[in-house]
Amino acid sequence: MKTIVVFNKDQLGHGDRELGQKVLGTFLKKSIALQGLETIVFFNSGVKLVAPDSPVLGELQSLEERGVEIVPCGTCLGHYGITPAVGKVSDMDTIIAEMSKAEKVITP
Repeated sequence: MKTIVVFNKDQLGHGDRELGQKVLGTFLKKSIALQGLETIVFFNSGVKLVAPDSPVLGELQSLEERGVEIVPCGTCLGHYGITPAVGKVSDMDTIIAEMSKAEKVITP
């Protein structure tokens, strides 16, 4: 089952930012166990997670090394002035195409 995870913000949940980023790191470490995880998509402030100073850069690099595609939105990267340290810059057409091919889309 092709699974995609979508991050539209740079933390997990709402509330305390430090806690949200901490649990996000744990989520990413454990997400390799998700059945059929092929792609992780980032847009809006979620693209901050692929930045060189990202608190979860190591986890994303590890997932990418295991074959998970890391797909940040190019327009969003430009808006925040981010040059990604991981992943392949994409556009919304590609992101929508990836999501439409998925059997399951998870937005934590």
